[in-house]
Amino acid sequence: MKILPENRLRRLRINPTIRSLVRETSYNLSDLIYPMFVDENISKPREIASMPGVIAYPLNMIADESASVKDLGINAILLFGIPSHKDDHGSGAWSENGIVQKATRSIKEISDMTVIADLCLCEYTTHGHCGVLDNEIVDNDSTIDLYAKTAVSQAEAGADMVAPSGMMDGQVEKMREALDSSGYINTPIMAYSAKYASAFYGPFREAAESTPSFGDRRTHQMDPANLREAFREMEADLREGADILMVKPAMPYLDVIREARMRYDVPIAAYQVSGEYAMLVAAAQNGWLDRKKAVLESLTSIKRAGADMIITYFAKEVAEGLNDL
Repeated sequence: MKILPENRLRRLRINPTIRSLVRETSYNLSDLIYPMFVDENISKPREIASMPGVIAYPLNMIADESASVKDLGINAILLFGIPSHKDDHGSGAWSENGIVQKATRSIKEISDMTVIADLCLCEYTTHGHCGVLDNEIVDNDSTIDLYAKTAVSQAEAGADMVAPSGMMDGQVEKMREALDSSGYINTPIMAYSAKYASAFYGPFREAAESTPSFGDRRTHQMDPANLREAFREMEADLREGADILMVKPAMPYLDVIREARMRYDVPIAAYQVSGEYAMLVAAAQNGWLDRKKAVLESLTSIKRAGADMIITYFAKEVAEGLNDL
């Protein structure tokens, strides 16, 4: 007597409609955050060579471009600034006339785009490190005082949310206190809580002109080998007042995203970083991957792992029609 399979799971894969009905994971444009670069040193758009299709915009174009992104259905951007002036302390980061502050005001004049201001000093320092140096090591406590000033300055300019990425101890608490005491109690903090010292940041550093002039960032960014440490960082950020926890990068750290989702009942963000973008684009350009399918699969995997929101350079591409499965 022939023994039949007890369960025929293929029945639910038989056609696209049924597959769609039983699909367990999906994402919407409202889940995506688009990183944007505004460069004070240029007068026309500049494509970033290591990130084909990603553009840095001059100040006089960033508002219109942001509005066009909003029209596509993307409701939030993560804004990075490249200043014309740098110094040892990164004072352009908290200047009223800093590039992020000017860009934020410009965007808010014509659009209700949600602006999340990235907050670090590496783009603004002459040495490319994330804070004030003491014998070539970032001085934690002096640096977080400057982060606090920057958070208030960004909020004053109209930023809807601030996103500290420097991985300094106590940075969230210092910023929360400064924001609250300045009247910005409703400005959320998206903390780069589990930010690993990753090889996948290379193209971004070209884009933001923030490569360290010496050494690296391993004294403050996390060791890629560590998982338990990520949750110590997240718990510290939550105690200090973080509203959203971020894992960066995303695809190499899906286990971290998943475990964070299981542990914490707060929004989890994942940053699909420049190197993740660049490797998918390069493989597709060489005919080694189907770009559309690979992009959608990568975003689905991040969402399936537990991310509530995904920061991705593919957001605009998805909105323009990549997602028509």
